[in-house]
Amino acid sequence: MSYFDELAYQFIDGEWRSGSGSWDIVDFNPYNGEKLASIPCATVEEIDQAYRAAERAQREWGAVNPYTRRLVFERALRIIDDREAELSEAIAAEVGGTLTKVGFELHLAREFLREAIQLALRAEGRILPSPIDGKENRLYRLPVGVVGVISPFNFPFLLSLKSVAPAVALGNAVVLKPHQNTPICGGGLVAKLFEEAGLPAGVLNVVVTDIAEIGDALIDHPVPKTISFTGSEKVGRHVATVAAAHFKHSILELGGNSALVVLDDADIDYAVDAAVFSRFVHQGQVCMAANRILVDRAVEREFTEKFVAKVASLKVGDPTDPQTHIGPLINEGQAEAVASLVDRAVTEGASALLHGETHGTLVAPSVLSGLPDDSPLLSQEIFGPVALLVPFDGEEEAVRITNATPFGLSGAVHTGDIERGVRFAKRIDTGMFHVNDATVHDEPIVPFGGEKSSGVGRLNGDAMVEAFTTTKWISIQHGRSAFPF
Repeated sequence: MSYFDELAYQFIDGEWRSGSGSWDIVDFNPYNGEKLASIPCATVEEIDQAYRAAERAQREWGAVNPYTRRLVFERALRIIDDREAELSEAIAAEVGGTLTKVGFELHLAREFLREAIQLALRAEGRILPSPIDGKENRLYRLPVGVVGVISPFNFPFLLSLKSVAPAVALGNAVVLKPHQNTPICGGGLVAKLFEEAGLPAGVLNVVVTDIAEIGDALIDHPVPKTISFTGSEKVGRHVATVAAAHFKHSILELGGNSALVVLDDADIDYAVDAAVFSRFVHQGQVCMAANRILVDRAVEREFTEKFVAKVASLKVGDPTDPQTHIGPLINEGQAEAVASLVDRAVTEGASALLHGETHGTLVAPSVLSGLPDDSPLLSQEIFGPVALLVPFDGEEEAVRITNATPFGLSGAVHTGDIERGVRFAKRIDTGMFHVNDATVHDEPIVPFGGEKSSGVGRLNGDAMVEAFTTTKWISIQHGRSAFPF
């Protein structure tokens, strides 16, 4: 694993160097427990050094012709193509992703880099009229300056790039903190990619650390103007509170409790396929995953039989085996938490149509039905391979149940009538909803984000310009203004 030896460092101001913290962040393969890397953690001092380096580098980078900035991303794309096998191996080893998941992650990473090439040219200004004679109003779109990015463990390479690439393309500098479970794929690989692509030193810095070491230093530091966070709702609330106290803009992509709804006129076989993918892709460790699968009682029996049979056929095991559908969860703590949720639900009255066993980080799929209406499991995010089947009587009840959650990220509805599906989708309090498809989707030019406790703000496409630039009004008086004194 050459990447893990090569990149087990902080990347600050163009230099790979050790952190000065008194303890190491140890990186393990979640499937076999192999130690991949040991990285001395960054301290508050190194956070400051990273932000100061970004601040210095941004002044020059923000003045670079955007056509020139684009060249960095073109080179980065070629590097991914050339190193695909090595990148795939690293992601599979550190994240426990199956080959299907790894391919999906690298495909989307390329797509977001291609979009970054276009974004470099999209910070457009405007000229607005004035009621004052001789006055010209110019609106400029300028980089916010320095952006702090905090990325999660589930799609670390992709979700780091998703904020880093557009922020840099639009003339900003970035300090990136990857999740401590994925410091290489979420941090080191991203830094290495842009270093080789010719990004000037200091424009991107990577700090591998933990809140136990640095507290809120990454958020409340005076340099960054925007914080982009992807992760849990609990941590997101804290990030938002600290950022707001320092008048920083925050973009929060948080958890979900998505529903996939099967109406009475749905294509059942197709809905089953979509539901199995939506719930069990990457072991359910996806914010858009279908935690709840709502089925009209008119088709409940047929759907349930086919769904359970398909889930039971999923192979659990080594993520590098092409036949594996379900790989490991990110660590044993997460695996134990998911198993405990299932056991508690059964104790509280749920029926386990499948009750998957847990061996280390491998958690076989569970399918639960008959949950009490007040079960906490129905309103929370389950980051693991557990499906909840919930029957309903008619469309009105389906809408009510779908909305009965503090989250509002994604969802899907299956129906034989597309416009019926669109009408249903409009009634659901989510940032995204899909008709006759899966709940898990992300496209570079379509606004991505949630409502309620699923986050604030949007990413992708033109939303990136809103997120990572600021508007400045400069007026010019070509004549002479008249003043009252």
